[in-house]
Amino acid sequence: MLTPDYPIRTERLDIRPLRPDDFDALFAYQSRADVTRYLYWGPLSEAESRARLEKNIPLTALAEGGDVLNLAVVVRETGQLVGDSSFFWTSAEHRQGEVGYAFNPEYGGRGYATEATRELLRLGFEELGLHRICGRLDARNTASARVLKRLGMRREAHLRENEFLDGEWSDELVYAILAREWREQHAG
Repeated sequence: MLTPDYPIRTERLDIRPLRPDDFDALFAYQSRADVTRYLYWGPLSEAESRARLEKNIPLTALAEGGDVLNLAVVVRETGQLVGDSSFFWTSAEHRQGEVGYAFNPEYGGRGYATEATRELLRLGFEELGLHRICGRLDARNTASARVLKRLGMRREAHLRENEFLDGEWSDELVYAILAREWREQHAG
C-alpha cells in the first residue's frame, strides 16, 4: 500500500492530487492535437476533459496491483499546473510499474517532465519496493524518449505497428529501468 504524503515536493515542483479547480489548466493542453498526437487518446472536448478529471481526482493511492496514481504537476514558485503524471502499479506479484505523463508545451524545455517522473520512479522503487518500471510511448514521440533516457531508462522493445492511432498504425517503444539500476544511479 502506498499513500504518498501530498504534496510530493521536488526541487521546483509540487506533485499533488488533481482537484476540480485544475480543469482550465488541464483542458488547455488536453484539447490540443499537438499534445495528444502521440497519446492513446485524441484531443478532448470540454465535456471529455471534465469527465477525465472527475475520474482521475480519486486516483491518489496504490492499494494493490492494477491501481493508478494520476497527479497534477505544479510549479511551486508560481502555482501553475504544467502537466499531469501517472504511475501504474501494473503487477504486485511481479513488482512492476509504469510511468506516464502529459505536459503543456507552453512550459516545455524546462525539465518538468523529467523532474516529476524521477520522483514517481523514486516512489515506485523506494516506497513501493518494485523491481522494474517501464514507460511506453509512440515511437515518433522523440521528446518523450529523451525524457526516459535522461532518467536512465533503456529502450527494451520496438513494437512495429502495435497501435492504431488517429487512423494509422504506429510503432510503440518500451523503455524500462530495474531497481538495482536505479540504486546504482542514486548511490551516494
